[in-house]
Amino acid sequence: MPSESSRRDPAQAPPSAYASRREILGWAMFDFANQAYTLLIITVVFGELFTTVIVGEHHGSYRLANFLWSLALAISYLMVVVTAPLCGAVMDGRAAKKRFLWWSYLATVASTAMLYFVAPGYVALGFVLIIVSNYAYSMGESFIAAFLPELGPPSALGRISGFGWALGYIGGLFAAGFTLVVLGEATADNFSRIRFVGPFAAGFFLLAALPTFAWLKERGTPRAVNEPYRRIARRRLMVTLRDLRHFQDLSRFLVSLLFSMAGVYIVIAFAFIYGGQVIGWDAGVRNIMFIIVQLTAAAGALGFGALQDRLGAKFTYQMTLVLWVASIVAIWATPTLTAWVNAQLGWHWQAQYLFLVVGCLAGLSLGSSQSASRALVGLFSPAGKAAEFFGFWGLANKLAGVFGIVLLGLLQALIGLAASILLCAGLFMAAMLICARVNETRGRAAACRWQPAADGT
Repeated sequence: MPSESSRRDPAQAPPSAYASRREILGWAMFDFANQAYTLLIITVVFGELFTTVIVGEHHGSYRLANFLWSLALAISYLMVVVTAPLCGAVMDGRAAKKRFLWWSYLATVASTAMLYFVAPGYVALGFVLIIVSNYAYSMGESFIAAFLPELGPPSALGRISGFGWALGYIGGLFAAGFTLVVLGEATADNFSRIRFVGPFAAGFFLLAALPTFAWLKERGTPRAVNEPYRRIARRRLMVTLRDLRHFQDLSRFLVSLLFSMAGVYIVIAFAFIYGGQVIGWDAGVRNIMFIIVQLTAAAGALGFGALQDRLGAKFTYQMTLVLWVASIVAIWATPTLTAWVNAQLGWHWQAQYLFLVVGCLAGLSLGSSQSASRALVGLFSPAGKAAEFFGFWGLANKLAGVFGIVLLGLLQALIGLAASILLCAGLFMAAMLICARVNETRGRAAACRWQPAADGT
């Protein structure tokens, strides 16, 4: 434990130590760029294409297709769980966050472009490419997040994180708009055009992320070492795991994040599959939902990011979990509620129209919760361990993906997708209960007090 005289508050750092507006924009442009992958490949287009055309039409079972989709994502997330903390430790030691980000970016672009070759019946190829591309993309998420604590004082991290997420959803809106207008629907009849969704998402990511590598700076200082970095990384991880008692609030928050992100990953991976299989929406409503989710998610990230700097990161995060519980219950109740309203008022609404209203609530929840959780980890992370701690953030996120998506995949195979969605509400409530024990003030103080040992650990 460092002495009192060695304690320092990063909030007292001179303004020149933080990023310029152009550098913050460059950092946020990575969110703008990679949202094309999240939206087009995981959430909406390729997920539906894989489950309904590539697998579904050739095996006659949506439940099998849904399970294979969830398994591919779970494997990629498990790979992140194993490698993200080790990469974070190496990045801190080598001051190599930008280099690691570059390689994950290239790997994502290349493997996503190759999705063009996944034709109906090519299940194994699609399965492998989703694992590779989602692994590379997910590692990049952790790498770009590790820059956050260096970009501004703690009092501004909520706004900066919110700006990044909001710009990301705007990027998703641009990518989705092009897909809807030029490529069309994810159907077998339209396969010759929609198969270009992989190359388009790759190209969008490739070009839109260039400002990140032009403007974002590597602020760390490499440490002189006389042993392999893999050995140093393992030792640093052991030290960090041992010292987690010093960062008890970060530890508790990461457990809460495990449950909340399990719910978020289920929604990301299955929301539009749910709309097609359970709600039975038509193409027009599905396209409107594209726009609604992106706009409300951007508004949620910006609004709650500003709110977080005023009311506190923990309080804001808890508010987003309440929003999530309400959203999931509304999603599950949409068919029943539509039938009840029609019976009471003599209307002839279809469930898909009420689902659009629910989409607004889900979008607000999505943007706000992801922004708040990233900023809270930034507040709890010492400057010298930022990449490593965001490696643990990535670990918690992707372990959540493994846990949540596999569990839902198995559950929906047994009882169907409609009833299984309620699992998410339980996950968000568990996250709220765990986070109740997090003390934000104490967690920030622990980050300020930390100093590296003489050997760099």
